[in-house]
Amino acid sequence: MSTVSYYTAEGLKKLREELDYLKTVMRPKASQDIADARDKGDLSENAEYDAAKEAQGMLEMKIAKLEEIHANARLIDESNLDLSKVLVLSSVKIRNQANGMEMKYTLVAESEADLKTGKISVTSPIGKGLLGKSIGEVAEIKVPNGVLKFEVLEISRD
Repeated sequence: MSTVSYYTAEGLKKLREELDYLKTVMRPKASQDIADARDKGDLSENAEYDAAKEAQGMLEMKIAKLEEIHANARLIDESNLDLSKVLVLSSVKIRNQANGMEMKYTLVAESEADLKTGKISVTSPIGKGLLGKSIGEVAEIKVPNGVLKFEVLEISRD
């Protein structure tokens, strides 16, 4: 059973580009590697041929998985999202009530999460805790060493 994944336009474009690259560049290269290994002689004792065939199999599995993900991908329509609550694609400025530290995150689909760029998954503990909150509300997020309290300071769409 396949699961539906939600993507921004940018995330869906990256998925398509990766799939196209695997199909148009890597697939022909894998075929060429097999042909080159086959030309080297006896296939029963040709480790290079076996390795090339295995690499091709792994590539085809990756392509099939990405095709399934792409087939079940849904584009998020940002124009219909409510700005008064934290939702997917919201940029949220929060303050840790314990130490006063302020952070800004953008909540994205799990497949697009990248902490280095400030994008956190809506399925992460912080993402789940922030979903549905309004400005001024406090999100209590359970973590292994206790409970963190974050106050929502700002909600925007970047």
